[in-house]
Amino acid sequence: MAEALGYPFFQRALLAGLLVALLSGFLSPFVVQRRLSFLGDGLAHAAFAGVALGLFLRGEPLWFALPFTFLVAMAITFVKERTELSEDTAIGVFFALSVALGAIFLAKARGYVGDAMGYLFGSLLAVGPLDLLAVGLMALLALFFLPLWGPVAYATLDRELALADRVPVVLHDYLLSGFLAVSLVLAVKVVGLILVAAFLVIPGAAARLLARTFAGMTLLSLLLALLSTLGGLFLSLALDWPSGASVVLFQALLFGLALAKAGLSGGK
Repeated sequence: MAEALGYPFFQRALLAGLLVALLSGFLSPFVVQRRLSFLGDGLAHAAFAGVALGLFLRGEPLWFALPFTFLVAMAITFVKERTELSEDTAIGVFFALSVALGAIFLAKARGYVGDAMGYLFGSLLAVGPLDLLAVGLMALLALFFLPLWGPVAYATLDRELALADRVPVVLHDYLLSGFLAVSLVLAVKVVGLILVAAFLVIPGAAARLLARTFAGMTLLSLLLALLSTLGGLFLSLALDWPSGASVVLFQALLFGLALAKAGLSGGK
């Protein structure tokens, strides 16, 4: 690991991984507490369609995936807020639409399908300067989200009471959905499209087993996300495993330890 730190590509990979870990660790408690795990899956498939569109048009896939996934997130939130359909129904519709579009785009981009493998399973060591810049800008943007943490956490724990207190819950729903969409796309280089939804769920799930307050859950989720990224990257180097799978396996290990501790302490 110390020797690898001397290489610029590894420095970029480590920095990008840690920044994405901070984003995912910050958002994961909201995903877990609001039961948005399926939304993560739906947005991951929207990102797949955006990546496939980028491959079809021979452009940078992530720059196509970003706006496409953001628009899908806004559409899901709009359908949930403006119709009688439940959120999981809206997600299911756009989930299927995204997969269908992605399959068509990939079928028309056969000469470039091999490039899709890095996006499906993650290619952290292939992170370029532009990728790192995008993740860094998103991390800075997250600082502007911090003042909203209290109201969003309030609505997360008691939506009806937050509405009664005139908290702009619907606006915050749109902001959170958009933030999730962009963060998920930026995490694709770290863990890949197939595993990126887990990256937004497991730290918060492990923290939920151990923390007594939502603030404690958020701080613990951040710590677990950072530890799993460092540990997963070390596993990837030591065992020549895909970076994305290594990070998620390390997250699963931490979740197992949290589950064991929660079980030993009677679930408290």
